[in-house]
Amino acid sequence: MNMSRREFMQMLAVASAAGFNLAACDSGSESGQGGVSTPGGIKAATAPSDMYEIPAFGNVSLMHYTDCHGQLLPIYFREPNVNIGIAGMKGNPPHLVGDAFLKHFGIDKNSIDAHAFTYLNFTEAAQQYGAVGGFAHLATLVKSVRASRPGSLLLDGGDTWGGGSGTAVWTNAQDMIDAQKLLGVDVMTGHWEFTYGANRVKEVIENDFEGHIDFVAQNIVDREFEEAVFKPYTIKEINGIPVAIIGQAFPYTPIANPSYMVPNWSFGIRDENMQEMVDKARGEGAQVVVVLSHNGMDVDLKMASRVTGVDAIMGGHTHDAIPAPVEVSNPGGKTLVINSGSNGKFLSVLDFDVKNGKVRDFRFKMLPVFSNLIEPDTTMANYITQVRDQDVTFEGKTFNMKKKLDEKLAVAGDLLYRRGNFNGTFDQLICDALMEVQDAEIAFSPGFRWGVSVLPGQDITFDHVMTQTGLTYPVVTRNEMTGEFIKTVLEDVADNIFNTDPYYQQGGDMVRVGGLKFAIDPTETIGKRITDMELNGDKIMPGKSYMVAGWASVAQPLEGRPIWDVVSEYLRNQKTVVKISEFNEPKIKGLGANPGLEI
Repeated sequence: MNMSRREFMQMLAVASAAGFNLAACDSGSESGQGGVSTPGGIKAATAPSDMYEIPAFGNVSLMHYTDCHGQLLPIYFREPNVNIGIAGMKGNPPHLVGDAFLKHFGIDKNSIDAHAFTYLNFTEAAQQYGAVGGFAHLATLVKSVRASRPGSLLLDGGDTWGGGSGTAVWTNAQDMIDAQKLLGVDVMTGHWEFTYGANRVKEVIENDFEGHIDFVAQNIVDREFEEAVFKPYTIKEINGIPVAIIGQAFPYTPIANPSYMVPNWSFGIRDENMQEMVDKARGEGAQVVVVLSHNGMDVDLKMASRVTGVDAIMGGHTHDAIPAPVEVSNPGGKTLVINSGSNGKFLSVLDFDVKNGKVRDFRFKMLPVFSNLIEPDTTMANYITQVRDQDVTFEGKTFNMKKKLDEKLAVAGDLLYRRGNFNGTFDQLICDALMEVQDAEIAFSPGFRWGVSVLPGQDITFDHVMTQTGLTYPVVTRNEMTGEFIKTVLEDVADNIFNTDPYYQQGGDMVRVGGLKFAIDPTETIGKRITDMELNGDKIMPGKSYMVAGWASVAQPLEGRPIWDVVSEYLRNQKTVVKISEFNEPKIKGLGANPGLEI
């Protein structure tokens, strides 16, 4: 049921006064997604009077969220303090953090928006303002926008089915698929969706999504038949205006994730084909063309400079929350580049004024989803409660998901988070667990950007562990590696992150490292970035072998112990309060002053 703007604003006032929190989505449970619990005695903060007030504009409206990574319930998520830009990317969005970010976008340091968009004073602000996201709260916001914007479309940028969710792993993503339909998603593209395998993706599109959600991707081609695997675009009418949504799935899926899961599909950026699709959609009458992208923002910015005829790129993958579009000039005019954060924290609303077949003007607002300030949608809240509290059989074992997720493993003595170019405290915990449980000298943990935050004093639950480790190839490994090979690994990952050409950046952050210490110069070239490698004070020798533990190998299917078992064992064996005794970040060289780095 749609609600009027007046009804929505009245509901917000009631929600704030009543102190709604994430427990409203979990049938009275003390924990939400990731085992998050609202700190005791904290009352709901008051939002600015215009926080969710977005007057209707124009005649074409699009909503966008991306990279929710299976988070159905409200969570805490700390934005990065390290997001380094080099070469032409230095000092420009998305490579701004903290105070530099606030200054660039004109955001008051003591505001609720400062908490939403930056890491600053995170623990204190999280306790003041409460958890963010949650599909029941997002659903309320979507309905309110649709009430004032008839015909508006909801775009899902991908990374919805995982990684980062126990319920998604155990239900083969069915929990998120049904939630998308209930939320009212119109169009989506993908990335982590492909880690459920080609057959599963096709099954969902042909059955669950049929008649509900269009899955679009212009850049995925069948290797044998050299034809598009999915619809490249769809054209929808909004208030009589034909609007084309062209899909751009993550171009490096077979490199960043196991290629054996999609063996017959070729990915890539494919600018020439994108231009052809834009021209074709225009030829079919589209007056507005939007690319729904999972490139990552740097890649989106470059694509916007090369492909003409695109009014906006609404992107994801790198989890960048950017409160204002970046306007990119190209030979055909200008393209707006928008990225909408992650974990269900934000809903972007883009309004176009279209006259005589062309976009004349636009308005944009990114809405932080504060669960304390928005009443949860009853239908979605009931669905979430039901889907999480069910018995499943996974790898021969039957269990109740909620009971398993709610297990308390330890208590956080420090703020635990993941996100940043080099390390996070939860990543450090995973590396410590790998070294101790697997009896290894060194640990490698992937630089994934998903995984929620745990406030000091909160219980660390099994659900929290699954937000950090829940994926379809979780097997732990233990191998001997030479010092030379270790350096090669670090150099390759660093080049992926800090290549001066965005089209050679394949997403993610630097591999997290336990035990090993090293220095990095992001401004150098491949083979020269990694120096000063040491283990226990001794220099790493190229020809010497070291025992290295890791997980999430993309090379081949493996059988063995999943990472979540290793981390859970480590936590159970600790004393009640878990503190990060040594935070292992590399020494950064050659960078100088950089607005993407605050330590």
